[in-house]
Amino acid sequence: MSEISSRKQQLEAFDRLLTIMDELREQCPWDRKQTIDSLRHLTIEETFELSDAILDNDLEEIKKELGDILLHIVFYAKIGSEKGAFDMSTVIDGLCEKLIRRHPHIYSDTQADDEEAVKQNWEKIKLTEKGNTSVLGGVPRSLPALIKAMRIQEKARGVGFDWDDQAQVWEKVEEEMGEFKAEMDQSGEQQKEKASGEFGDLLFSLINYARFVDINPEEALEKTNRKFIHRFQYLEEAARKAGKDLANMSLAEMDIFWNEAKSH
Repeated sequence: MSEISSRKQQLEAFDRLLTIMDELREQCPWDRKQTIDSLRHLTIEETFELSDAILDNDLEEIKKELGDILLHIVFYAKIGSEKGAFDMSTVIDGLCEKLIRRHPHIYSDTQADDEEAVKQNWEKIKLTEKGNTSVLGGVPRSLPALIKAMRIQEKARGVGFDWDDQAQVWEKVEEEMGEFKAEMDQSGEQQKEKASGEFGDLLFSLINYARFVDINPEEALEKTNRKFIHRFQYLEEAARKAGKDLANMSLAEMDIFWNEAKSH
């Protein structure tokens, strides 16, 4: 890791980036062609690449991916300035004002002695800012369903709509499990549709319980995904070394390699 730079160096580096962005937008055929719409899917991809680096705890890669995302932010601001809508200065100033507004316990006389109070203040202020008629109005529609469930529950908690303790939440999990099983014991297309709805309720209640016991369900599921991938790839490699084809192996044969993978 390089030595952490001073504030002066940071500002100089940011100024250099803005200058390069101006030059690329003027001189590079690809950069000239880009629009806010054309950059959108690339930004999403870069965000997932940053997420991968964070999961790998690879600080060097995190640094690189943060640079890529910063480039996109600067790019959007450049396009915004060309349209006369916003520029980097107004983007940053707007962010600064929002941070000050949403931290009245720092910049005003509001009391907030713990993290939960801070989060509740944040959500209440956010609701008045955006003019939403619903507490849940600020949840992005395109969020993946698991993360969306987390955000919905967090926002509801922010205005006091929540269970009192984790025992109640676990009872709800067991209730939803029973309802799901009851539908699965039936047959027919109508029952299948009902079972799908009950499965969604079960997942929602499990995510709720995870929140109560301070487990991030997205992170927990991703760890399990990675664990499965690691073990399955071990299984594939072990089968190749044994001169076998997975498609022609019995489950009992595959289980031998799978159990070996657990210790690697």
